[in-house]
Amino acid sequence: MTKPIPGTAVAQMTLPTVDGGTITLGQPKERWSMLFIYRGRHCPRCKRFLNKLNAVLPAWTDRMDVAVVSADTRQKALEDQKEFGWNFELGFDLSEDQMRALGLYVSEPLSGTETDRVFAEPGAFAIRPDGTLMLVEISNGPAARPDLEELLDGMIFNIENDRPVRGTA
Repeated sequence: MTKPIPGTAVAQMTLPTVDGGTITLGQPKERWSMLFIYRGRHCPRCKRFLNKLNAVLPAWTDRMDVAVVSADTRQKALEDQKEFGWNFELGFDLSEDQMRALGLYVSEPLSGTETDRVFAEPGAFAIRPDGTLMLVEISNGPAARPDLEELLDGMIFNIENDRPVRGTA
């Protein structure tokens, strides 16, 4: 597994979204971005976390773009979006190579009832407008998730005070 290094460019990739658009990483943008990776439709902890994100989404999007991505098919991602009423940009089909390029932990399904493909364990990436990583949070399992209120508060502080990247080694 390649460990992502804050202060360096995020891996370049383009991911499809359920609405027919794309999420592009590794290129400059006008705004800060926050990318959340979730395990997929099979994960109830992911749903709780993403429902909390959706509830506070306006506070996030006032400050930065927010995208959420999994390895799920478009159909599974759409089912989640419809069932839970998510309003964030929702990507799908994250490949194993892309997971590894982001430094994510990759898991095999425990059974066919869980899911039918490898999937990424959770991750969160704050990306500066120049395309470099400001913050990296990666978990090897579903139970470890960032506190959304604390994370947003910290990101607002970093953005408003142009704080340097920390923990680069």
